[in-house]
Amino acid sequence: MKRIINVLLFTMLGTFLQAQNSISGTITDKIDQATLFGAEVYFPQLEKGTVTDENGYYELKNLPTGSYKLIISHIGFLTSSQSIVITDGNTSFNAQLTPSAIEMEEIIVSTPFHKLQRENVMKVERADMKDLKAQGAVTLSEGITNVPGVESVSTGLGIGKPVIRGLSSNRVLVYAQGIRLENQQFGDEHGLGISDAGIESVEVIKGPASLLYGSDALGGVLYLNPEKFALPNKTEGDVNLTYFSNTEGINANAGFKTSGEKFKFMLRGSTASHTDYHTGDDVTVTNSRFQEQDIKTGVAYQGTSFKTELRYNYNYLKLGIPEEIGEQTNDRTPLSPYESIDNHILSSKTNIFFGKSSLETTLGYTFNTRKEFEEGEDEAALDMNLATFNYNLLYHLPKWGNWETIVGAQGMHQTNSNFGEEALIPDATTNDIGFLATSHLHFENNSDMQFGIRYDRRALDGEENGISGEEGYISPIDQSYNSFNAALGYKLELLKKLTGRINLASGFRAPNLAELTSNGVHEGTNRYEIGNADLSNEQNLQTDISIEYKNEHMEFYVNGFYNSVNDFIFIQSNGQTIEENEVFLYQQQDAKLYGGEIGLHIHPHPLDWLHIESSFETVTGKLKDDTYLPLIPANSLTNTLRTEFTKTNNRLESSYAFITLKSVFKQNNISGFELASDGYNLLNIGLGGTTLLFNHPIDIRLSGNNILNTDYISHLSRLKGDGISNIGRNINLGVSIPL
Repeated sequence: MKRIINVLLFTMLGTFLQAQNSISGTITDKIDQATLFGAEVYFPQLEKGTVTDENGYYELKNLPTGSYKLIISHIGFLTSSQSIVITDGNTSFNAQLTPSAIEMEEIIVSTPFHKLQRENVMKVERADMKDLKAQGAVTLSEGITNVPGVESVSTGLGIGKPVIRGLSSNRVLVYAQGIRLENQQFGDEHGLGISDAGIESVEVIKGPASLLYGSDALGGVLYLNPEKFALPNKTEGDVNLTYFSNTEGINANAGFKTSGEKFKFMLRGSTASHTDYHTGDDVTVTNSRFQEQDIKTGVAYQGTSFKTELRYNYNYLKLGIPEEIGEQTNDRTPLSPYESIDNHILSSKTNIFFGKSSLETTLGYTFNTRKEFEEGEDEAALDMNLATFNYNLLYHLPKWGNWETIVGAQGMHQTNSNFGEEALIPDATTNDIGFLATSHLHFENNSDMQFGIRYDRRALDGEENGISGEEGYISPIDQSYNSFNAALGYKLELLKKLTGRINLASGFRAPNLAELTSNGVHEGTNRYEIGNADLSNEQNLQTDISIEYKNEHMEFYVNGFYNSVNDFIFIQSNGQTIEENEVFLYQQQDAKLYGGEIGLHIHPHPLDWLHIESSFETVTGKLKDDTYLPLIPANSLTNTLRTEFTKTNNRLESSYAFITLKSVFKQNNISGFELASDGYNLLNIGLGGTTLLFNHPIDIRLSGNNILNTDYISHLSRLKGDGISNIGRNINLGVSIPL
């Protein structure tokens, strides 16, 4: 054993002592051979990149030897993706980009092989946070609803949680800083608990992702990519201010980052404050106000064959919980009942490159403190601490021809502790461990296959709470769950511009503590909930089929899915009441969900600045007894007319404008304890751009959401039962100033 350890240490030391390798070259326009200034040159696996200078020249230093994917992109050109072999010394590589009206592609980070979307076997939706903000979203949870197939279960404006194709809560995993975000997401009124400040983009895996992420990824993954460090030898700073008319809301954040050749540092702080929102009927929704403070920081070191980064995020939320229409004020301090939430996220990511293989280690620790204060009480009725340590080890095996393989191990250790008068779930410990192997194979006929298998085990150990026979008593629990899961996908370029994908994936979810142990009134839902300690795993199998056609001036896609879930866990009334609260029991029954999305994007020649976009999404969810599942989003149709210009004059670097009509249809397919929802139309408009002020670029954006002040109630609003409408007209003015 000692000899093996010495060999490993010697091998790692050898990688650190390699000579400094570099790559350099020139990027030009393939048509007129003109050099391209500002083209991005990026190695996704190394997470290292630069931009070309005014002569189209680039250079990257301190690179490990081996074969790595190189991505070259520039606005107005087709993104280039190819494998480059880095050798000792300097590698010379010149590239030509083809002009194209197709929007610039980005690397997909949430899948393990870090490819462009067109190279991925699995279809992943991606949206830049900058674009979501331009559409006037007040919060991150509201912004993600602009991604096709994604909605949000909301409690007012400040509390929202993602819904992916009809599934939410513990069936959707949220990843931030490369680690799973754990914040008692079982609760209907428990939101994301993370600020959009310092988030660069959002990726959505719509379907089972248990192969990559384990339990709770049965419905999909919301992957939040943090902002990148500055490019080597660059220092940047910025200030961002946003005002929202409806809530008199103010969002402000400022950031600073600097990088040398090896060491990097960043810091960003933000604050937000909102009063109660106004509905389309100009009614103020009492206690929908909220406040948020957030800080994100990180340090990194990047050598030739070794890189590591450490990030920390602290988020504080004080959220009013709206229950009825009461006093009409513009106060900013939440009233009782309200939530006070502290979220700490500490993550570490380290990569070691061995030439033909590499090791990626991600470690994470999150600490979530959730306190809920009832009306007239100074002490928290509910006070829960959730501490989670998770790890992810991925080893990229040496490539064998066009065959890429990753093996790995993932796990989690989690403890929940109660300190308040009430306990929704017991003091408990959760331990996860999983092992996976996945491969990507590229064929010469422009087709790709991806497949993998995984084994997981979860153990739950919960303590007794309360007095047996009395309300709120929780019996001790000692349960374990295990599952094998697999995924198989195939992508084929049917014609040069037509791509087809088919994916089959299984997923699983172990029942959560609330489903197993509940015995009392859940104040957030106003019902008496009784858990079921005999619940078994949810296990599903989903089939996804997608067809995508793309040429220089038109894109069209059709995505369809069928999701069969065995032992789906749901809650249902038994017709009884306890202390005037209706009693609900957790039960299991097989279920199915099906639907999809259709989209069209036209940017006609020669009017490449004009974009006409249309998308339709639908999902249906049913239990085996043919009754409907709750909280299934209504069908919707979104039509957008958008213009984009670059370098319009000497002062205006770029500009955009859009008008969007979102039509949401009636939702009559409801569960036994839901109310049907009427349809409605929302008209949104916006414009903005980058202008020069004292030779410094400044981004300005102005948007109006629900510009006609329509009074409506979303089917996924938890205030629907009280007849409380969603937000009315909201004008958003934002400015971003680089320092």
